[in-house]
Amino acid sequence: MSNFKEQRSRYGTYSTQWDYVQDRFGEKGLLPFSISDMDFMIPEGTKEVLAKAVTRGFFGYTRWNHLDYKQSISHWFLQEFDCTIDPNWCVYSPSVIYSLSLCIQLLSRKGDKVVTFTPCYDAFYHCIAGNERELIPFSLTKDKERFTVDFDALANVFAIEKPAIFLLCNPHNPTGRVFTDQELSTLVSLCQMHNVAILSDEIHMDVRRPGEKHRPILEFIDSIEVPVVLLSSASKTFNTPGLGGSYAIFVDEKLRERFLTILKARDGLSSIPYPALLATMDCYRNQKKWVVELNQTIDENFFEAKKILSADPRIHFTIPEATYLGWINIKDLPYSMDELQNVLVKKERIAIMNGEVYGPEGKSYLRFNLGAPKEKIIAGLAGLMQAIDSLDQKHLN
Repeated sequence: MSNFKEQRSRYGTYSTQWDYVQDRFGEKGLLPFSISDMDFMIPEGTKEVLAKAVTRGFFGYTRWNHLDYKQSISHWFLQEFDCTIDPNWCVYSPSVIYSLSLCIQLLSRKGDKVVTFTPCYDAFYHCIAGNERELIPFSLTKDKERFTVDFDALANVFAIEKPAIFLLCNPHNPTGRVFTDQELSTLVSLCQMHNVAILSDEIHMDVRRPGEKHRPILEFIDSIEVPVVLLSSASKTFNTPGLGGSYAIFVDEKLRERFLTILKARDGLSSIPYPALLATMDCYRNQKKWVVELNQTIDENFFEAKKILSADPRIHFTIPEATYLGWINIKDLPYSMDELQNVLVKKERIAIMNGEVYGPEGKSYLRFNLGAPKEKIIAGLAGLMQAIDSLDQKHLN
């Protein structure tokens, strides 16, 4: 597990999280816990596959539409989730957000409404607005830092707003919920009843706490008649977003062909980056053990975070069911988010995301990235606690 325990510098890699931390926080050289990628190197076996490709030196146009690629995806879904996917349902896409944008265009018209659970990943806001659709935010219900769905209220929203699309994020970013069979079944029934298409972003599906079972939306395909598309990528699990590449899974052939026509003809994206192709196939075929060790590491990090944060009863934190993102409630601290961020950045040199980035429900939250060696996690949380202590002292004086 040395890959998960040793801290290695990411400076000089053009890293969004490290080299360009000033873009979000206004200061260079901060210890970052912000962008949702990890500080772990990719699996050793995948490094070897890519190294061999570099040695060969051929990086011409590369085709993705073959069974080696598509069956690696269907293999992973069967192995991990006991979910049978026809490889021919799988198509390449440059990113999950590209797929989301294109599916919004295919499944709705300008001015149509899109419902999603909030707080939510900030790119959802931009993507929906950028496509000239109206976001209808539906707040998750909070009970002692566990987030649930009020389905009666959601049914009422569907009846009144008449959305074209429901955008699901499962596991959910930033709360870390893994939605249950019953929740997903009820959601599918509501979408059926109100003729609402389902787009399901499942990019966080592999990083879960022990005993938590992810149910891909396509496990419900026999009871779904509305359009449904599953969006995901190996990049979140295996920390390869810099290689590019994701995939979308379409059961409906006509919708899939419309997607591909725009992907290839309008947008000229018929060729997958060769490293992304190789990495996806190797990770999904050969790197199960790496994911097991990753989850053990993240679990340990969350236990450490819980222990540290529990020292201050004003901080409310529950270990999430999935993701490597901590959702930390600081509403009982007697000072503003701006005051805390100022001390974190200026004095402690720590960068932690303000939860309000993910919607008004996140106003009193921090989103803290635990995808790193434990030593870094401890340093970051120590900085947070020191910032709080510093502000406490200031307020006392």
